[in-house]
Amino acid sequence: MKQERWTPRVTVAAVVEHEGRFLLVEEQTSEGLRINQPAGHLESGETLTQAVVRETREETALALVPEALVGVYMTHIDLPDGGATYLRFTFCGRHEALAQPGPLDTGIVRTLWLTPDELRACRGRHRTPLVLRSVDDYLAGRRFPLDFVHTHSVGPPNGK
Repeated sequence: MKQERWTPRVTVAAVVEHEGRFLLVEEQTSEGLRINQPAGHLESGETLTQAVVRETREETALALVPEALVGVYMTHIDLPDGGATYLRFTFCGRHEALAQPGPLDTGIVRTLWLTPDELRACRGRHRTPLVLRSVDDYLAGRRFPLDFVHTHSVGPPNGK
């Protein structure tokens, strides 16, 4: 029997600071209401920056202009079926209002702007420990240029 290839789940997240506050979402999860950065899964055919722009738009109705990569994080969640490993690419950038904002994604209750102290005070409600870790890394000045993340596209065979 051929063994299935193990594949981590790839996600993206956005750290957006404005006047000392960070953009977060409150979302309904199987564990109840949780706080997270705008975040979600990479979809087929997307680059990582396209994914973080899309996820931010869908979850906050704001346009993200990515400026840098804050970090790459790996975490494993144990579940009865063996669990899942997530590889998270966290970007930072500035936000802009959308000309035609749409509705928020299913499960997103509202957006929040919290200070680092307010974020630390509600640590028990974070979707993952990476919420605070990403903000702390951002505040520590961790930034990698966007060209640090390279997407290699493979075209059709024989260049056609």
